Amino acid sequence: MKRFLLLFFWILTLPVFAQEHHGDVPSTSATQVEATEEGEFKPGEMILHHVADAHEWHFATIGHSHITLPLPVIAYQSGKGLSVFSSSKLAHGQTYDGLKLEHEKLEAEDGSKVYDFSITKNVASMLLSAVILIVVFFAVASGYQKNRGKAPSGIQSFFEPIIAFIRDDVAKINIGPKYERYLPYLLTLFFFIWFNNLLGLLPGAANLTGNISITFLLALFTLLITIFSGNKNYWGHIFATPGVPTWLLPIMIPVELIGIITKPFSLMVRLFANITAGHIIVLSFISLIFIFKSVAVSPLGVGFALFINVLEMLVALLQAYLFTLLSAMYIGGAVEEHHHDNDLGFGGDHTHNPESAAAPH
Repeated sequence: MKRFLLLFFWILTLPVFAQEHHGDVPSTSATQVEATEEGEFKPGEMILHHVADAHEWHFATIGHSHITLPLPVIAYQSGKGLSVFSSSKLAHGQTYDGLKLEHEKLEAEDGSKVYDFSITKNVASMLLSAVILIVVFFAVASGYQKNRGKAPSGIQSFFEPIIAFIRDDVAKINIGPKYERYLPYLLTLFFFIWFNNLLGLLPGAANLTGNISITFLLALFTLLITIFSGNKNYWGHIFATPGVPTWLLPIMIPVELIGIITKPFSLMVRLFANITAGHIIVLSFISLIFIFKSVAVSPLGVGFALFINVLEMLVALLQAYLFTLLSAMYIGGAVEEHHHDNDLGFGGDHTHNPESAAAPH
Protein backbone atom coordinates (compact mmCIF):
# COMPACT_ATOMS: atom_id res chain seq x y z
CA MET A 1 0.00 0.00 0.00
CA LYS A 2 2.81 2.41 0.86
CA ARG A 3 4.50 1.58 -2.42
CA PHE A 4 1.30 2.32 -4.33
CA LEU A 5 0.84 5.65 -2.56
CA LEU A 6 4.45 6.54 -3.33
CA LEU A 7 3.99 5.80 -7.03
CA PHE A 8 0.64 7.63 -7.07
CA PHE A 9 2.28 10.72 -5.59
CA TRP A 10 5.10 10.42 -8.13
CA ILE A 11 2.57 10.30 -10.98
CA LEU A 12 0.75 13.37 -9.65
CA THR A 13 3.98 15.33 -9.48
CA LEU A 14 4.90 14.65 -13.11
CA PRO A 15 4.77 17.75 -15.32
CA VAL A 16 1.43 18.57 -16.89
CA PHE A 17 2.45 17.33 -20.31
CA ALA A 18 -0.60 18.00 -22.42
CA GLN A 19 -1.19 21.62 -21.50
CA GLU A 20 -0.18 24.50 -23.75
CA HIS A 21 2.70 26.68 -22.63
CA HIS A 22 3.85 29.85 -24.29
CA GLY A 23 6.97 31.76 -23.52
CA ASP A 24 10.68 31.35 -23.62
CA VAL A 25 11.35 28.21 -21.63
CA PRO A 26 14.60 26.51 -22.69
CA SER A 27 14.46 22.85 -23.56
CA THR A 28 17.60 22.17 -21.55
CA SER A 29 16.45 23.56 -18.21
CA ALA A 30 14.88 21.54 -15.42
CA THR A 31 11.97 23.96 -15.62
CA GLN A 32 11.26 22.79 -19.15
CA VAL A 33 7.80 21.60 -20.05
CA GLU A 34 7.53 18.43 -22.05
CA ALA A 35 5.07 19.93 -24.47
CA THR A 36 5.48 22.06 -27.53
CA GLU A 37 3.68 25.34 -27.95
CA GLU A 38 1.01 23.46 -29.90
CA GLY A 39 0.51 21.08 -26.97
CA GLU A 40 2.29 18.10 -28.55
CA PHE A 41 3.66 15.69 -25.97
CA LYS A 42 7.21 14.45 -26.59
CA PRO A 43 7.84 11.35 -24.45
CA GLY A 44 11.46 11.03 -25.56
CA GLU A 45 12.38 14.50 -24.32
CA MET A 46 10.49 13.96 -21.06
CA ILE A 47 12.19 10.61 -20.35
CA LEU A 48 15.69 11.85 -21.16
CA HIS A 49 15.07 14.94 -19.04
CA HIS A 50 14.17 12.80 -16.02
CA VAL A 51 17.10 10.37 -16.26
CA ALA A 52 19.78 12.95 -17.12
CA ASP A 53 21.86 15.11 -14.79
CA ALA A 54 21.05 18.81 -14.33
CA HIS A 55 22.36 21.99 -12.73
CA GLU A 56 19.21 22.28 -10.61
CA TRP A 57 17.12 19.73 -8.74
CA HIS A 58 13.65 19.67 -10.24
CA PHE A 59 11.21 17.84 -7.95
CA ALA A 60 7.83 18.42 -9.57
CA THR A 61 5.70 20.59 -11.85
CA ILE A 62 2.22 21.47 -10.62
CA GLY A 63 0.31 23.54 -13.13
CA HIS A 64 2.59 26.40 -14.12
CA SER A 65 4.62 26.18 -10.89
CA HIS A 66 7.94 24.36 -10.73
CA ILE A 67 9.25 22.99 -7.44
CA THR A 68 12.98 23.37 -8.00
CA LEU A 69 16.07 23.58 -5.84
CA PRO A 70 18.81 25.74 -7.44
CA LEU A 71 22.29 24.30 -7.06
CA PRO A 72 25.68 26.04 -6.98
CA VAL A 73 27.37 26.69 -10.31
CA ILE A 74 31.16 26.60 -9.97
CA ALA A 75 33.04 27.46 -13.16
CA TYR A 76 36.60 28.39 -14.01
CA GLN A 77 37.65 30.34 -17.11
CA SER A 78 41.18 31.24 -18.12
CA GLY A 79 41.63 34.97 -17.68
CA LYS A 80 38.38 35.37 -15.72
CA GLY A 81 39.07 33.08 -12.79
CA LEU A 82 36.50 31.29 -10.67
CA SER A 83 32.78 32.06 -10.83
CA VAL A 84 30.40 30.83 -8.13
CA PHE A 85 26.67 31.59 -8.28
CA SER A 86 23.23 29.98 -8.12
CA SER A 87 21.94 28.02 -11.11
CA SER A 88 18.71 30.04 -10.89
CA LYS A 89 20.60 32.85 -12.67
CA LEU A 90 20.84 30.62 -15.76
CA ALA A 91 17.16 29.59 -15.80
CA HIS A 92 14.92 30.35 -18.80
CA GLY A 93 17.90 30.64 -21.14
CA GLN A 94 19.45 33.55 -19.26
CA THR A 95 23.17 34.30 -19.24
CA TYR A 96 25.19 35.33 -16.22
CA ASP A 97 28.84 36.35 -15.93
CA GLY A 98 29.31 35.41 -19.58
CA LEU A 99 28.02 31.86 -19.04
CA LYS A 100 24.95 29.98 -20.30
CA LEU A 101 23.51 26.47 -20.28
CA GLU A 102 23.20 24.56 -23.55
CA HIS A 103 21.69 21.09 -23.15
CA GLU A 104 22.82 21.17 -19.51
CA LYS A 105 26.37 21.93 -20.60
CA LEU A 106 27.94 25.08 -19.23
CA GLU A 107 29.33 27.23 -22.04
CA ALA A 108 30.87 30.68 -22.39
CA GLU A 109 29.18 33.26 -24.61
CA ASP A 110 32.50 34.05 -26.27
CA GLY A 111 33.17 30.37 -26.97
CA SER A 112 36.14 30.11 -24.61
CA LYS A 113 36.91 26.98 -22.60
CA VAL A 114 34.90 26.53 -19.39
CA TYR A 115 35.86 24.09 -16.62
CA ASP A 116 32.65 23.07 -14.87
CA PHE A 117 32.98 22.03 -11.20
CA SER A 118 29.31 22.64 -10.38
CA ILE A 119 27.30 20.79 -7.76
CA THR A 120 24.82 19.12 -10.11
CA LYS A 121 21.79 17.06 -9.16
CA ASN A 122 23.76 13.81 -9.21
CA VAL A 123 26.57 15.30 -7.14
CA ALA A 124 24.06 16.61 -4.59
CA SER A 125 22.38 13.19 -4.50
CA MET A 126 25.75 11.49 -3.97
CA LEU A 127 26.55 13.81 -1.06
CA LEU A 128 23.10 13.16 0.41
CA SER A 129 23.55 9.39 0.15
CA ALA A 130 26.98 9.68 1.79
CA VAL A 131 25.42 11.52 4.73
CA ILE A 132 22.69 8.87 5.01
CA LEU A 133 25.30 6.08 4.97
CA ILE A 134 27.36 7.80 7.68
CA VAL A 135 24.32 8.39 9.90
CA VAL A 136 22.98 4.84 9.45
CA PHE A 137 26.25 3.04 10.14
CA PHE A 138 27.25 5.25 13.03
CA ALA A 139 23.88 4.23 14.50
CA VAL A 140 24.71 0.56 13.80
CA ALA A 141 28.14 0.95 15.43
CA SER A 142 26.51 2.62 18.42
CA GLY A 143 24.13 -0.34 18.67
CA TYR A 144 27.06 -2.76 18.84
CA GLN A 145 28.60 -0.73 21.67
CA LYS A 146 25.37 -0.61 23.68
CA ASN A 147 24.34 -4.21 23.08
CA ARG A 148 27.72 -5.83 23.58
CA GLY A 149 27.09 -9.42 24.62
CA LYS A 150 23.36 -9.01 23.99
CA ALA A 151 21.03 -9.70 21.09
CA PRO A 152 21.01 -6.92 18.46
CA SER A 153 18.09 -4.50 18.47
CA GLY A 154 16.71 -1.66 16.39
CA ILE A 155 18.55 -0.70 13.22
CA GLN A 156 21.44 -2.98 14.22
CA SER A 157 19.22 -6.06 13.98
CA PHE A 158 18.25 -5.13 10.40
CA PHE A 159 21.73 -4.52 9.03
CA GLU A 160 23.69 -7.17 10.94
CA PRO A 161 22.48 -10.15 8.82
CA ILE A 162 23.26 -8.22 5.62
CA ILE A 163 26.75 -7.31 6.80
CA ALA A 164 27.35 -10.90 7.90
CA PHE A 165 26.15 -12.15 4.51
CA ILE A 166 28.57 -9.90 2.60
CA ARG A 167 31.39 -10.96 4.93
CA ASP A 168 30.75 -14.72 4.95
CA ASP A 169 29.15 -15.47 1.57
CA VAL A 170 30.84 -12.84 -0.61
CA ALA A 171 34.18 -11.70 0.81
CA LYS A 172 35.33 -14.77 2.72
CA ILE A 173 34.36 -17.31 0.05
CA ASN A 174 35.72 -15.42 -2.97
CA ILE A 175 38.82 -13.74 -1.51
CA GLY A 176 39.94 -16.27 1.08
CA PRO A 177 42.12 -15.68 4.15
CA LYS A 178 42.94 -12.09 3.15
CA TYR A 179 39.28 -11.04 2.97
CA GLU A 180 39.41 -8.71 6.00
CA ARG A 181 41.65 -6.31 4.12
CA TYR A 182 39.00 -5.80 1.42
CA LEU A 183 35.83 -6.15 3.50
CA PRO A 184 35.44 -2.38 4.22
CA TYR A 185 35.56 -1.64 0.48
CA LEU A 186 33.05 -4.37 -0.39
CA LEU A 187 30.63 -3.28 2.32
CA THR A 188 30.89 0.36 1.24
CA LEU A 189 30.39 -0.65 -2.38
CA PHE A 190 27.31 -2.75 -1.64
CA PHE A 191 25.52 -0.26 0.57
CA PHE A 192 26.41 2.76 -1.57
CA ILE A 193 24.94 1.13 -4.68
CA TRP A 194 21.92 -0.30 -2.84
CA PHE A 195 21.02 2.96 -1.07
CA ASN A 196 21.36 5.01 -4.25
CA ASN A 197 19.36 2.49 -6.27
CA LEU A 198 16.52 2.84 -3.75
CA LEU A 199 16.83 6.63 -3.54
CA GLY A 200 16.50 6.76 -7.33
CA LEU A 201 13.01 5.24 -7.06
CA LEU A 202 11.69 8.11 -4.94
CA PRO A 203 9.64 10.92 -6.55
CA GLY A 204 11.88 13.69 -7.87
CA ALA A 205 15.06 11.75 -7.03
CA ALA A 206 18.28 11.76 -9.04
CA ASN A 207 19.29 8.86 -11.27
CA LEU A 208 22.75 8.52 -9.69
CA THR A 209 23.53 4.84 -10.30
CA GLY A 210 22.05 5.22 -13.79
CA ASN A 211 24.82 7.71 -14.59
CA ILE A 212 27.65 6.17 -16.60
CA SER A 213 30.25 8.40 -14.90
CA ILE A 214 29.34 7.02 -11.46
CA THR A 215 29.36 3.39 -12.56
CA PHE A 216 32.65 4.00 -14.39
CA LEU A 217 34.23 5.35 -11.21
CA LEU A 218 33.00 2.40 -9.12
CA ALA A 219 34.34 -0.06 -11.70
CA LEU A 220 37.63 1.85 -11.82
CA PHE A 221 38.04 1.43 -8.05
CA THR A 222 37.59 -2.32 -8.43
CA LEU A 223 40.09 -2.39 -11.32
CA LEU A 224 42.74 -0.45 -9.40
CA ILE A 225 42.34 -2.58 -6.27
CA THR A 226 42.58 -5.74 -8.38
CA ILE A 227 45.70 -4.56 -10.22
CA PHE A 228 47.57 -3.32 -7.15
CA SER A 229 46.61 -6.42 -5.15
CA GLY A 230 47.83 -8.82 -7.83
CA ASN A 231 50.51 -11.19 -6.59
CA LYS A 232 53.25 -13.04 -8.44
CA ASN A 233 50.91 -15.91 -9.26
CA TYR A 234 48.31 -13.55 -10.75
CA TRP A 235 50.75 -11.73 -13.04
CA GLY A 236 52.42 -15.01 -13.90
CA HIS A 237 49.15 -16.26 -15.34
CA ILE A 238 48.86 -13.05 -17.35
CA PHE A 239 52.35 -12.88 -18.86
CA ALA A 240 53.34 -16.54 -18.77
CA THR A 241 50.14 -18.55 -18.89
CA PRO A 242 50.84 -22.10 -17.68
CA GLY A 243 50.54 -24.78 -20.34
CA VAL A 244 50.64 -22.31 -23.23
CA PRO A 245 53.47 -22.74 -25.77
CA THR A 246 55.97 -19.89 -25.87
CA TRP A 247 55.17 -19.03 -29.47
CA LEU A 248 51.52 -18.37 -28.47
CA LEU A 249 52.39 -15.87 -25.72
CA PRO A 250 52.45 -12.84 -28.08
CA ILE A 251 48.80 -13.62 -28.77
CA MET A 252 47.76 -14.67 -25.26
CA ILE A 253 49.31 -11.75 -23.37
CA PRO A 254 47.25 -9.05 -25.16
CA VAL A 255 44.13 -11.20 -24.74
CA GLU A 256 44.78 -11.52 -20.99
CA LEU A 257 45.46 -7.77 -20.64
CA ILE A 258 42.25 -6.96 -22.49
CA GLY A 259 40.45 -9.35 -20.15
CA ILE A 260 41.62 -7.33 -17.15
CA ILE A 261 39.89 -4.25 -18.61
CA THR A 262 36.74 -5.91 -19.90
CA LYS A 263 35.78 -7.36 -16.52
CA PRO A 264 35.30 -3.99 -14.75
CA PHE A 265 33.85 -2.63 -18.02
CA SER A 266 31.07 -5.22 -17.72
CA LEU A 267 30.46 -4.05 -14.14
CA MET A 268 30.09 -0.47 -15.32
CA VAL A 269 27.69 -1.26 -18.18
CA ARG A 270 25.58 -3.76 -16.22
CA LEU A 271 24.74 -1.38 -13.38
CA PHE A 272 24.22 1.62 -15.68
CA ALA A 273 22.00 -0.26 -18.15
CA ASN A 274 19.78 -2.02 -15.62
CA ILE A 275 19.07 1.03 -13.47
CA THR A 276 18.50 3.37 -16.42
CA ALA A 277 16.30 0.82 -18.19
CA GLY A 278 14.05 0.54 -15.14
CA HIS A 279 13.46 4.29 -15.01
CA ILE A 280 12.82 4.47 -18.76
CA ILE A 281 10.28 1.64 -18.67
CA VAL A 282 8.32 3.21 -15.80
CA LEU A 283 8.29 6.61 -17.51
CA SER A 284 7.27 4.99 -20.80
CA PHE A 285 4.21 3.37 -19.25
CA ILE A 286 3.21 6.66 -17.63
CA SER A 287 3.70 8.41 -20.97
CA LEU A 288 1.04 6.19 -22.55
CA ILE A 289 -1.63 8.16 -20.67
CA PHE A 290 -0.56 11.39 -22.34
CA ILE A 291 0.20 9.87 -25.73
CA PHE A 292 -3.32 8.43 -26.07
CA LYS A 293 -4.86 11.42 -24.20
CA SER A 294 -7.34 9.09 -22.58
CA VAL A 295 -8.14 8.36 -18.96
CA ALA A 296 -9.17 4.85 -20.05
CA VAL A 297 -5.50 4.03 -20.64
CA SER A 298 -4.45 5.19 -17.17
CA PRO A 299 -5.27 1.93 -15.28
CA LEU A 300 -3.08 0.00 -17.74
CA GLY A 301 -0.24 2.53 -17.61
CA VAL A 302 -0.34 2.89 -13.83
CA GLY A 303 -0.68 -0.87 -13.32
CA PHE A 304 2.35 -1.75 -15.42
CA ALA A 305 4.34 1.16 -13.97
CA LEU A 306 3.52 -0.04 -10.45
CA PHE A 307 4.60 -3.59 -11.33
CA ILE A 308 7.92 -2.41 -12.79
CA ASN A 309 8.48 -0.03 -9.88
CA VAL A 310 8.04 -2.84 -7.35
CA LEU A 311 10.30 -5.06 -9.47
CA GLU A 312 12.91 -2.28 -9.42
CA MET A 313 13.15 -2.65 -5.64
CA LEU A 314 14.37 -6.21 -6.19
CA VAL A 315 16.67 -5.08 -9.01
CA ALA A 316 18.13 -2.39 -6.72
CA LEU A 317 19.26 -5.08 -4.27
CA LEU A 318 20.26 -7.57 -6.97
CA GLN A 319 22.50 -5.12 -8.84
CA ALA A 320 24.25 -4.05 -5.63
CA TYR A 321 24.87 -7.72 -4.81
CA LEU A 322 26.15 -8.58 -8.31
CA PHE A 323 28.54 -5.63 -8.42
CA THR A 324 29.93 -6.54 -4.99
CA LEU A 325 30.12 -10.27 -5.74
CA LEU A 326 31.97 -9.83 -9.03
CA SER A 327 34.33 -7.29 -7.47
CA ALA A 328 35.15 -9.83 -4.75
CA MET A 329 35.77 -12.51 -7.38
CA TYR A 330 38.14 -10.28 -9.35
CA ILE A 331 40.04 -9.29 -6.20
CA GLY A 332 40.08 -12.91 -5.02
CA GLY A 333 41.64 -14.02 -8.28
CA ALA A 334 44.35 -11.38 -7.90
CA VAL A 335 45.36 -12.43 -4.37
CA GLU A 336 44.95 -16.18 -4.85
CA GLU A 337 48.08 -18.09 -3.87
CA HIS A 338 49.69 -20.64 -6.19
CA HIS A 339 48.57 -24.25 -5.72
CA HIS A 340 50.61 -27.22 -6.79
CA ASP A 341 47.57 -29.07 -8.04
CA ASN A 342 45.87 -28.25 -11.31
CA ASP A 343 44.19 -25.15 -9.86
CA LEU A 344 43.95 -22.50 -12.52
CA GLY A 345 44.38 -18.84 -11.60
CA PHE A 346 42.66 -15.58 -12.38
CA GLY A 347 44.31 -15.30 -15.79
CA GLY A 348 43.03 -16.56 -19.11
CA ASP A 349 42.97 -20.22 -18.03
CA HIS A 350 40.90 -19.64 -14.91
CA THR A 351 38.07 -22.14 -15.31
CA HIS A 352 35.82 -20.33 -12.84
CA ASN A 353 34.21 -17.55 -14.82
CA PRO A 354 32.68 -14.87 -12.55
CA GLU A 355 30.53 -13.59 -15.39
CA SER A 356 28.81 -16.96 -15.77
CA ALA A 357 28.43 -17.33 -12.01
CA ALA A 358 26.43 -14.15 -11.78
CA ALA A 359 24.61 -13.48 -15.00
CA PRO A 360 23.31 -9.92 -15.49
CA HIS A 361 19.73 -9.04 -14.75
